[in-house]
Amino acid sequence: MAKSTSWSGRHSRKDSLRQTIWTRLHTQGIALDHPWGRIPNFIGAEQAAFALAQLPQWQQAQVVKCNPDAPQTPVRRQALQDGKCLYMAVPKLTAAHCFVALTGEILAQKGISLDQGATKEHVLAYGTPVRFTDMDPIDLAVVGCVAVTPNGGRTGKGAGFADLEFALLQEHGLLSVKTVIATTVHDLQIVAADHLPMQTHDWPLDWVVTPSQVIPTHTPYPRPQGLDWQRLQPEQRQQIPALKSSQTKPFIANDPADILRASQDKGRMKAD
Repeated sequence: MAKSTSWSGRHSRKDSLRQTIWTRLHTQGIALDHPWGRIPNFIGAEQAAFALAQLPQWQQAQVVKCNPDAPQTPVRRQALQDGKCLYMAVPKLTAAHCFVALTGEILAQKGISLDQGATKEHVLAYGTPVRFTDMDPIDLAVVGCVAVTPNGGRTGKGAGFADLEFALLQEHGLLSVKTVIATTVHDLQIVAADHLPMQTHDWPLDWVVTPSQVIPTHTPYPRPQGLDWQRLQPEQRQQIPALKSSQTKPFIANDPADILRASQDKGRMKAD
């Protein structure tokens, strides 16, 4: 049962893979809602979030960034319960302050339960909008996925917002090589590495956590360095304020390779 989405047509192999995963989750009764065109919510998301929270990398993290999608609601709840500072992106990054910050302490002061406060709507309502300059470096980032591989490959719903969020955070020195990147998915979302093509702008995973297993990926894929201006969609340039400010802000390079990429990015920006 193939269904086109707003972001179909950018990569045919990834489009086909997403359709396979969405259909698989639906037909096997694992999806909690219709999965097409979104990061699919799944039976067992709570167990996956609990398993993630047992990792030493999670327990040592003080600052956690998590995507706003429904299957990661238990992850956001766990972060708030564990006393971490939670950052969540504003959907589609359309706000001038495109992240919000929230803690369990703030919810307690407002008399809001963690179950209620962890939903996307309530994180946006009770969280504090923050500029990049207001944010602390991120220790662990959780990203929503449609399909993943055991060696760290991933793809989202095809809109490109997760990769863009990571690139912006990296550009502002908030995401480094030390930042752990993880996801929570159902086992049915795991595919063989050769079924998921990774591109230069795709951010790989360090950990894949499901209701039944915890997989250290030891990923061979390099992390992107800086914003890939050539891959931005016209509507993203028009609707995301952070991209407009980034055009006047130099990339914070961490090593010689970053410096070279930053120089290349500047050349592309001039050409644009």
